Amino acid sequence: MEIIIQPTPEVATSVAARVIARQLRDKPDSVLGLATGSTPLLLYRALIGLKLEWGQVTTFNLDEYVGLAPDHPQSYHSFMRENLFRHLKIDPENIHIPDGMAKDVPKFCARYEKEIKKAGGIDLQVLGVGTDGHIGFNEPTSSLASRTRIKTLTQQTRRDNSRFFGSEGAVPYHVITMGIGTIMDAKQIVLLAFGEQKAKAVAQAVEGPLTAICPASILQLHPTVKVFLDEAAASQLQRTEYYRWVFSNKPEWQRD
Repeated sequence: MEIIIQPTPEVATSVAARVIARQLRDKPDSVLGLATGSTPLLLYRALIGLKLEWGQVTTFNLDEYVGLAPDHPQSYHSFMRENLFRHLKIDPENIHIPDGMAKDVPKFCARYEKEIKKAGGIDLQVLGVGTDGHIGFNEPTSSLASRTRIKTLTQQTRRDNSRFFGSEGAVPYHVITMGIGTIMDAKQIVLLAFGEQKAKAVAQAVEGPLTAICPASILQLHPTVKVFLDEAAASQLQRTEYYRWVFSNKPEWQRD
């Protein structure tokens, strides 16, 4: 796990965007796992600005609210369309987002897993982290071997997401999410976390014990994870000087 601490979210995002740009240059038909929410917005703006080639890229989104149609303004279909896809030359057939209106959710989830495998697996997965340490919508105590499935959101997650819906009561109770096992199958993971409200979750994920109560801690077992933080999100880490030293002294061939 490589911890990359930068002064601001904007600077951290620009470094993360270079990692993804390198992935697409090295493998034009890359399969990307994408996240939603406020954290990746800066990343998607940066990627749009880089004018990369997306014609052969395939994408799979982490999650979607159950009961929200694709045209609902708070659906992740709408989020991805407005904040990324409509700005790119990407084949719509290569875009995959969980179906919140699926009539048979377990059947849909099994098919989603098969589609990821059919595409060759995810080359690079983008993640954020919740204030309680969740990744995707894998809430605390989620199985560390879980696959794509339906999950019930915690009260904390519904409170955190109420700012998008106008009130907590309008936030759906259920989601379809990639599982932790699905996420861990990705060949490379890029996680972004910004702001003091993420500092505790980041410290638990990076330096705490591996435990289902902090799902993001499973990333300690992944061979290729880059964690991009601003100073506020890194504020509860104990070994910040070491992380900065490592990033400043990388061999030239590791620099993006």
